[in-house]
Amino acid sequence: MVVLFFFYIKWKKTRIKKIGDLALVQLLISNYSQHKFSIKFILLMLAFIVTVLALANPRIPMGSSNIRRNGIDVMIALDVSKSMLAQDIKPNRLERAKQLIAKLIDKLPDDRIGIVVFAGRAYLQMPLTSDHAAAKMYLSTASPDIVPTQGTVIGDALKMCYAGFNTKEKKYKSIVLISDGEDHDESAEKLAQSLADEGVMINSIGIGSPEGANIIDATTGDLKKDAGGKPVITRLNETGLRNIAAKTGGIYQLFTSTDEVAAAIDGQLRTMGQRSITETSLVNYRNFFPWLLGAALLLLVAEFFISEKKSAAVVSSIKVKPGKTQLPAIAGLLLCLLTPSLLFAQNAETNIELVKKGNEAYRNGQYQTAANNYKKATTKDPFDTTAQYNFGNALYKTKKTEDALQAYDAAIAGSRSATGKAGAWYNKGVVLQNNKKLAECIDAYKNALKLNPADEDARLNLQKALKEKKQQEQKDKQDQQKNKNKKQDEKPKEEQPKPKPSKMTKKEAEEKLKVLLQQEKNLQDKLRKVDANAPNKPEKDW
Repeated sequence: MVVLFFFYIKWKKTRIKKIGDLALVQLLISNYSQHKFSIKFILLMLAFIVTVLALANPRIPMGSSNIRRNGIDVMIALDVSKSMLAQDIKPNRLERAKQLIAKLIDKLPDDRIGIVVFAGRAYLQMPLTSDHAAAKMYLSTASPDIVPTQGTVIGDALKMCYAGFNTKEKKYKSIVLISDGEDHDESAEKLAQSLADEGVMINSIGIGSPEGANIIDATTGDLKKDAGGKPVITRLNETGLRNIAAKTGGIYQLFTSTDEVAAAIDGQLRTMGQRSITETSLVNYRNFFPWLLGAALLLLVAEFFISEKKSAAVVSSIKVKPGKTQLPAIAGLLLCLLTPSLLFAQNAETNIELVKKGNEAYRNGQYQTAANNYKKATTKDPFDTTAQYNFGNALYKTKKTEDALQAYDAAIAGSRSATGKAGAWYNKGVVLQNNKKLAECIDAYKNALKLNPADEDARLNLQKALKEKKQQEQKDKQDQQKNKNKKQDEKPKEEQPKPKPSKMTKKEAEEKLKVLLQQEKNLQDKLRKVDANAPNKPEKDW
């Protein structure tokens, strides 16, 4: 910055000499103060330096001390499946659950807190800690995106919570389960009984409504639909959550208000008894960055109000209000900076409207209209992977398979999300499979599984494609063999040896036939299961 300042001063002097007569130019700029200009630069430099120091966060240690507390260990199991995005509780179930947990953490100042998030699988997001500020930080990042496998498996969540406890203790341990109860695993209640034997109390909180609500797709803003095209309704399962809590001596609470439910759970945890724990607190520091930021702000304000003109009493009798000529320039600069953002926002809004129009036409079966809207959206923004993905689906419905494959390729190339790429690879594989391009569709399914190993649809379709390819190869071999036999038949016939009579008895033949029939039946049952689970349409709802 200093080097640039001196280059700028030198450039100004050079320009003054080139404008015209030096004496006349000096007269024209006689009210300009080089001294004040240098002061303004010095203030900006100081503000910059002080801001850098503030970002470095200078601080001094204030010491540490041993803290004695009485508390328990609490693992919080939070359901982050997509059913928690239902809006029967505003703004949605997940946001209200996070608010409830934050309130509950405030009521447990002496307890250690751990967090487990779960959907189709469970993950330990934060181990047991007395750092409640860190717990809230981890809580704020909880969303369906952090768990790649969707669904609701409460049993895995309970196992993960138990793994976070000290297994040598038989008390002072509790799990707070927050979910809508749509459990896709029947082992949760059996596991709850086992945890009760280990001294773990489970308190469950049901969040949602028994009447249920639709799930809103956060990407498109549309309703989630099942494989049959019907809107998905997610309902609160109070029975399962109540049974889990009852088996461990805990309580079940239906979410009504944050304060009421948090107080009820806190009261139940206080009945467990507490153990005495002595621990060394983290070193406390005194931070100076607020003072440095305040100083930087004062320097910037002072620089703004210093004019580059000399005092009016020395130069002339004309009075100029400080900063008057600067405000229009600043306003113009802000307008120039904001205009591209406004134009971009307008373009983005138009793109979203086109995608929504395409989605509406697609739901109504107007696939050509949907394709036209998606095409306009991709033309405006070639990097809009959602539009490219939907464009491919619409083209597939209009029997334009080659164009659909190109749209999926564009979605794969432009997507930054592994889940988005996996979905595009999957759809591409389905199109190729329906067009009997087995080798290419197998590669597509493999790429989908590399990006999303939990995609059971892709796995089943891959198995089906591999089987079809094997059958095709066997058929080709049989055709080759038939052609070869046909050619041999066209040759002059030679005397063929007569077949020898079979030495197998009738009973042995019947037994062998039964075995073959049973093997055939098992194979047909397996194929029917694969065919039932493997969809023939490229789009997947979730």
